[in-house]
Amino acid sequence: MKHKLLVLLFLFGGTNFLLAQQLTVEYIMRDPVWMGHFPSNIRWSDDSQVIFFSYNPEQNPADSLYKIELSDPQRYLKVSKAERQAMLPANAQSNAGKSMKVYTDGNELMLYHVQTKEKKQVLEWPDRISNPTFLNGDQQIAFESRSNIFIYEMGTGKVKRITNIQSGNKTEERTTKLNERDEWLKEDNLQLLQVVREREETREQRKAYAESFAKPEPYTFYSGSKQVSNLQVSPDGSFVTFALITRAQNKNTVVPDYTHSSGYTTNLNTRSKVGDQPTKVEMAIYHVAKDTVYLVNTTTLPGLKDLPDYVKDYPDKKWESKERDLLLSGPYFSKDGKKAVINVRSFDNKDRWIALLDLENGTVKNLDRQRDEAWIAGPGIGWSMGGGTLGWLPDNKHIYFQSEESGFSHLYVLDVTKGAKKQLTSGTFEVYDPKISNNGKYWFLTTSAVDPGERHLYMMPLMGGKMEKLTTMVGNNDVAISPDEKNFAILHSYSNKPWEIYLQANEVGAEPKQLTFGQSEAFKAYSWRDPEIVRFNAEDGARVPARLYKPDPEKSNGAAVIFVHGAGYLQNVHKWWSTYFREYMFHNLLTDLGYTVLDIDYRASAGYGRDWRTGIYRHMGGKDLSDQVDGAKYLMAEHGVQAGKIGIYGGSYGGFITLMALFNASDTFTSGAALRSVTDWAHYNHGYTSNILNEPFNDPIAYRRSSPMYFAEGLKGHLLIAHGMLDVNVHFQDVVRLAQRLIELGKENWEFAVYPVEDHGFVEPSSWTDEYKRILKLFNDTLID
Repeated sequence: MKHKLLVLLFLFGGTNFLLAQQLTVEYIMRDPVWMGHFPSNIRWSDDSQVIFFSYNPEQNPADSLYKIELSDPQRYLKVSKAERQAMLPANAQSNAGKSMKVYTDGNELMLYHVQTKEKKQVLEWPDRISNPTFLNGDQQIAFESRSNIFIYEMGTGKVKRITNIQSGNKTEERTTKLNERDEWLKEDNLQLLQVVREREETREQRKAYAESFAKPEPYTFYSGSKQVSNLQVSPDGSFVTFALITRAQNKNTVVPDYTHSSGYTTNLNTRSKVGDQPTKVEMAIYHVAKDTVYLVNTTTLPGLKDLPDYVKDYPDKKWESKERDLLLSGPYFSKDGKKAVINVRSFDNKDRWIALLDLENGTVKNLDRQRDEAWIAGPGIGWSMGGGTLGWLPDNKHIYFQSEESGFSHLYVLDVTKGAKKQLTSGTFEVYDPKISNNGKYWFLTTSAVDPGERHLYMMPLMGGKMEKLTTMVGNNDVAISPDEKNFAILHSYSNKPWEIYLQANEVGAEPKQLTFGQSEAFKAYSWRDPEIVRFNAEDGARVPARLYKPDPEKSNGAAVIFVHGAGYLQNVHKWWSTYFREYMFHNLLTDLGYTVLDIDYRASAGYGRDWRTGIYRHMGGKDLSDQVDGAKYLMAEHGVQAGKIGIYGGSYGGFITLMALFNASDTFTSGAALRSVTDWAHYNHGYTSNILNEPFNDPIAYRRSSPMYFAEGLKGHLLIAHGMLDVNVHFQDVVRLAQRLIELGKENWEFAVYPVEDHGFVEPSSWTDEYKRILKLFNDTLID
């Protein structure tokens, strides 16, 4: 009996090992839990003694919070529910000395002393409160309630109301009087039900309590139909700023759900299409001493009426030179509260201004204008509604920010008193997430200085100088610095090794120690390839980076598959674990079968500077497609791939490029699989598309040369279209319209795979399996003799 059991165990283990060694689509497209469990979302405890992270070693439906204590770093523990509830929220605000934190819990204002770990409720408020912050040397705490600012006095415990902002207009009736019937019903109900009556009395008492903090004769600002958001108090408490948002009424599209649990077809209300009317964002200032509100005046910013260069392509159209719509974010206050800067973006996203704000009168002075005839973006530069790198140095004199002025996103400082700007980093690399050290003397910053495919943490003097490299592991080092800055918790991965946590001392050359080991035995049983990073020549002389998977020479079938990553602005040629891990495993499978696989960071990919980022401006399917064609030529010239035996596939933007390849480069690509693909850019969203192609009614040339719908007659090879019917990003409508176009053109060599329960990113293993079995069959049937 014992021998039979050993044989069974051997057979079971051998089958698992065999499956891993001979990859199948079914094997790799299972629920990813088969691969193991990998950490994410690292953060430190306030005392720098515990690393918290998301983890799922128990294979539950979702990740849980785990911790590693520095006193016993080789052991990880699940955080109990009680401990989790006792933790401070991640957005708790520190005072200047980092000795206290303030946060809210519903309608309670809470204070936390870092050294003693004591929590104290300092205020219970009648309504929900949010966004607490210390003011005036920690003597006050400002908080927001019902879109107004209140200040809690630490010494006396008293609260004073600072603003009186009301929605609607002054002349509107503020209350609705009940009719005789409803008044009777309410009173009768209150007399009958004691608990309900007591709750109503408590609500009225709370309301009266809150209203008692209004000033005797307050200045009331009525916002009308505008939405009030982003209330901020200057550090000295002298000013309150807030945004006034006027949202345009743009028409949204719907996505039908044919598999809804109700049994009825329901509609998902989703995004609008490119060409939206702009959302108007104004900034208002409440001057506390003067008890008045005024708007920030941006009319003095240079170039407000500048027209884009592309208008020259439309000489017959009358272009009106007028002030462009703007989006304002901030302000960003200096630590002493005496100065503030704002970030301003034009709605067409071709200009970004950083301006000094005069809080006394709302006027602005331009400090830095970044103009890009394509569109403003890049690491640390943020998007239209702010974000990115922008703040003050400790001297209350210099601001810091990132700019692509040199062609790559680098770190700058600017003296707001003199206007003098200094570039702190330089070179053909990008800067990510700069942070000033606790002592204010130097920077921590991540860069790609070693290689575009690596990320390392550096230390650099505050006003620039030599960068010292602090991390050593090849790949991606996503570093969480402990609050006392003595240690690094590093989330690290390599090309063929998923993410794990490492601990390293904050010292140059210190050795990192691995703390988590999440790979399953099934995952480790296969020898996953470390793809070679190569560069090939493009038709315009550019050197295009790519990942190359080469089969054993004796297994080579002379065929190749080119993978096109999604998102456009995304990097996939790197030395860390890819977000496209399923595709990575599929490429290993293809290589086992004798295919050569090439994964290209084509024009518009991230990580290579401004010119690469904007290489598709006004022509998607231009250089980004020719890079795929040049990649195919490289494979034929250098790696023994045969003409007529090259396929291409990708999802989202990769699906779009696949369509353009099959329609416009049919002599190069024999077959392709277009997954969740955009077929007509005039039907995609505004925020992404208008940056690259402007607007269809203003720049129809860009849309007609960029949309596959206009080139479908060029299809000669074999095409697989696959799309989720619940896709709220690239709508199913896109491929339905393309299918009708192909039918009208009489095309026969195409097929359509529909996934009724899937959104843009597939979830179900059965859907992934079905899709990739179809892709594999397509290539096997069309590329192999």
